[in-house]
Amino acid sequence: MDDDTRTTRWERRTELPLVVTSVLFFTSYAIRVLGHGLPEPWPSACGAVMLGAWAVFAVDYAVRWRLSGQGPRFVRRHWLDTVVLVLPLLRPLRVVKVYEAVQRRRGRPRLALHARVITYAGLAVSLLGFAGALAVYQQERTAPGATIHTFGDAVWWTCATMATVGYGDVAPVTAAGRVIAVGLMACGLALLGAVTGSFSSWLLQVFSSEEKEKPPDG
Repeated sequence: MDDDTRTTRWERRTELPLVVTSVLFFTSYAIRVLGHGLPEPWPSACGAVMLGAWAVFAVDYAVRWRLSGQGPRFVRRHWLDTVVLVLPLLRPLRVVKVYEAVQRRRGRPRLALHARVITYAGLAVSLLGFAGALAVYQQERTAPGATIHTFGDAVWWTCATMATVGYGDVAPVTAAGRVIAVGLMACGLALLGAVTGSFSSWLLQVFSSEEKEKPPDG
């Protein structure tokens, strides 16, 4: 059995467990951030779940690296997986793999290419926005001179940042918060650009089809 087949079989077997693990990770992180006043054992339990989830992600990464037979080249060829392993809050960027797995099980994609791009980008923006709002709220809520005092402020700032509007009414003041801001700007530009480009391409395709269907003059 070749390496590609073994890797594919492993990925198919771990699709659902990894989705469940991701949900547990984000749920625990959200509880830990939004419920920062909760008594023990809630904070410790959430921390343990997050650590356990990250360990599952690390094992999956290590197994796929081993099965690929690519050695150090695996890191370069799967750079997104490497980044997501280091920064688990970026796991929404891998939602496309989950979507493709669902489509494979159904036999064929039920949506056109343009619709699939828009769907993926929309899901990724929503999940990344939520994760970014949690992360920046965690960093900013107790910082001196902070303008982000509530989770609602963090959500508003995240929406403005990912849309590249930048009203400036609220902004991170900590170094970590500004790093998160740069990441959200980059992801927002890339994903929203994908949606805009796909939608424009779809419009051109529709108009081109209409032109071809018009009867010749005379």
